Amino acid sequence: MKKNFILLTIVLVSLSVFIACQDKASEKVKSDNDEVSLNIVTTEDLKKNLKDKNTVVVDIRSEAQYIGWKSNGVKRGGHIKGAVDFPLTWTKDLNNKKLNKLLNTKGITKNKTIIVYGQEVESSKEMMNILKNLEYKNVKVYKEGITKWASNKKLPMDRLKRYEKLVHPKWIKDLIDGKSPKTYNNKSYKIFEVSWGEGKDYKKGHIPGAYHLDTNLIEEEPLWNVKSDKDLETMLVNNGITYNTTVVLYGKDTTAAARAASVLMYSGVKDVRILNGGYAAWTKKGYEVEKDINKPEAVKEFGLNVPSNPEYIVGIEKAKKILTKENAELVSIRSWPEYIGETSGYTYIEPKGRIKGAKWGHAGSDAYHMEHFRNIDNTMRNYNEIKKFWKEWDITSDKEISFFCGTGWRASETFFYAYLMGWDNISVYDGGWFEWSMDKSNPIEKGEPNK
Repeated sequence: MKKNFILLTIVLVSLSVFIACQDKASEKVKSDNDEVSLNIVTTEDLKKNLKDKNTVVVDIRSEAQYIGWKSNGVKRGGHIKGAVDFPLTWTKDLNNKKLNKLLNTKGITKNKTIIVYGQEVESSKEMMNILKNLEYKNVKVYKEGITKWASNKKLPMDRLKRYEKLVHPKWIKDLIDGKSPKTYNNKSYKIFEVSWGEGKDYKKGHIPGAYHLDTNLIEEEPLWNVKSDKDLETMLVNNGITYNTTVVLYGKDTTAAARAASVLMYSGVKDVRILNGGYAAWTKKGYEVEKDINKPEAVKEFGLNVPSNPEYIVGIEKAKKILTKENAELVSIRSWPEYIGETSGYTYIEPKGRIKGAKWGHAGSDAYHMEHFRNIDNTMRNYNEIKKFWKEWDITSDKEISFFCGTGWRASETFFYAYLMGWDNISVYDGGWFEWSMDKSNPIEKGEPNK
């Protein structure tokens, strides 16, 4: 009898402990679910918060998707209007200190409500957790994501106007695999790795089927100005390029590719594209590379008069006229130390200063970097951010804008970005500071300007 009583007591105690544990577990699940539900934003919620100054909407998809390339299952390309770009992949390459700094530069600060979205909710939750680990207190997830938002044409979206000219690695992969990627409606294409000299980087490895384009074929000493129109036509024909060839350009350095792009557009090539992020973007995807030296087959003729777009590259007399016009700006794409005359930027350029009357269009830390226009992975910076810092210097799309730098490379990159943004009345002042500074009668300035 006593044994039975003890056994019954043990059973009852065990049962009560089990029930208590179950209750606690249920409470925890309920608590977790409540926490998740509190962090979920609906489409209606997001619509209401789009213009809230204390809310930042963050698109964590790829730069390609952000600027306009459609992914499978998404009816419209681009991003939710007003959203800032911060691909989840960027968080993998930075320590917490650098990550915090980059988030702040994008306006993603801890005193604001952060709404994260992507295409898959799990990626959004991952980003939310990363931000919470960085001590962001108010982070929410738009669970329905871009697929739901893009399906309703009444909901606002935005994209880079000519996004199709800035291609991504998968687009090129599909092109060389014969799959006719989106926006490609042609039968002939050429891919060129662009760099100065005989192609040292090209020989180490390149995109399969690509050719090397030496920048010496498009510009020449002593000023490194663009070669004669006759020489350009010869270069085009020898490289198998007609006006109707789709030409895809890339390099280790995007400025070289952009320099070539401006020359091809000036010549009359209708479809010129650049690989966003350069060769590193290709290799990061793990795509095949080759080391074979490919030689293009020449064509009989280019098919149009060269140049067919002479307005894209201008000389010093045109630059001087722009300075006198009311609705035009000559824009310096040089580092701040170059702009205010602390350095010329180059070992082979002695004079320091800037063209009198030129506006500062930003650039980078020195003559060989373009950080102000690049993301951490060397893709093009958010075009809205570029517009913003240009506007601070009265550089706007309603004006005639001519970009210049030291010898043309950096100016060509910004020319191409302005073109992508839909700006039409744009050019590169080819001679730049090098040419201007050689004539002592040309007016120059030094020091910090009054905007």
